[in-house]
Amino acid sequence: MNRFIVVDTSLCTGCRNCELACSIRNTGTFNPRQSRIQVLKNEAKNLILPVVCLQCEEPLCEEACPSGAIRVNEAGVLTVKEEICIGCQNCVTACVYGGIEIDPVTKKAIKCDLCGGNPACVDACDYGAISVVERDEEGLQTRLVGVKGAARQMGVEMEDA
Repeated sequence: MNRFIVVDTSLCTGCRNCELACSIRNTGTFNPRQSRIQVLKNEAKNLILPVVCLQCEEPLCEEACPSGAIRVNEAGVLTVKEEICIGCQNCVTACVYGGIEIDPVTKKAIKCDLCGGNPACVDACDYGAISVVERDEEGLQTRLVGVKGAARQMGVEMEDA
């Protein structure tokens, strides 16, 4: 598969439909805290920032996992094997992008697995802020633009690579 999700923060309204679609697809409940995509909001600062796993080329979360629960599956997607996860939170600490969380119900790590190739968050986004791109030069460039936009919203300027 070798694809990943990209978010255009300039198009995101903060409606959180992506969170609801993700949680219903993955848990059968409308519980944003169990979503694999999280929308951070600070309305006083006009900050709306969707955060999702970037499917890193060298994932720090995988490296930090002492049980080997985080691994690339047969489709090329970095996933969490819930039955192996011990809930230590090392992966959460290791991910510099905030793309992995601990499920408040199961106490296990959760992260985007691209819903088997058809992400619910993409379908739920009426504003076109969320898309899936291929891991090629164009897709990587699109991800970089998205990360830079998110960094700008947080008040951090990134150098050009």
